[in-house]
Amino acid sequence: MSSALNAALTLCLLAQLSTEPAASVRRFESRYRSATTLQTTFLEQYSDNGRVVRSAAGIASFRRPGKMRWEYHSPDTSLFLVDGKSAWFYVPADHTVTRVPAKHSSDWRTPLALLVGGSKLSRVCSAVYQATTEAPQKSGSVVLFCAVKGAESGKGNSPNREAAAEAQGDAAFLEIDSSTGILNRVLIKQPGGVAIEFKFANWQFDQPLPESLFHFIASPGTAIVNGELPSGESNVNR
Repeated sequence: MSSALNAALTLCLLAQLSTEPAASVRRFESRYRSATTLQTTFLEQYSDNGRVVRSAAGIASFRRPGKMRWEYHSPDTSLFLVDGKSAWFYVPADHTVTRVPAKHSSDWRTPLALLVGGSKLSRVCSAVYQATTEAPQKSGSVVLFCAVKGAESGKGNSPNREAAAEAQGDAAFLEIDSSTGILNRVLIKQPGGVAIEFKFANWQFDQPLPESLFHFIASPGTAIVNGELPSGESNVNR
């Protein structure tokens, strides 16, 4: 094969790799942009060096603007809720709910509220690239690497940027259906081989989800623990 043909094929391949992430991002954003509410089943898994050490499952609901509710049904009952201002994590068995300002929440579920908040990945990612270290789990899907805003690891060439992001604890990957733009999976890789993965199925758009579903009302006897408070305020309210 001539060097000229080799060069031409290489250029074609590079062009395909550079345009595919942009096309997938457009499909994803277009798919979710107009939704007022969303609901999906999810499986959440924590892994240590490739071995799953903890799993949980339930139903996640979203409502515009920027509200969501994660109801965990197994193995234990718990609730993670974002009402637009605060993020709440409630464990009924502990009779305790933790409250943190949503904009200060470091929980990786919090940015997923963007699904009904305009669905612009640019709100979370400074850039999006074709992933080179993570393969899709579903046929017909593509895995994208999100260079998280403010992270130095988003710079440089792939796969170096992905390895650097993992070392710093901010390696974020999204698996998206190439034809529909549906979000199938979110994977967060952290230092030491630790990974958090969310797998989604049965997405439902514009279901009649009441506003009250996205407000937390503490039952009598529940302690409200504030994760971040202005100075001078009590750390626990009852």
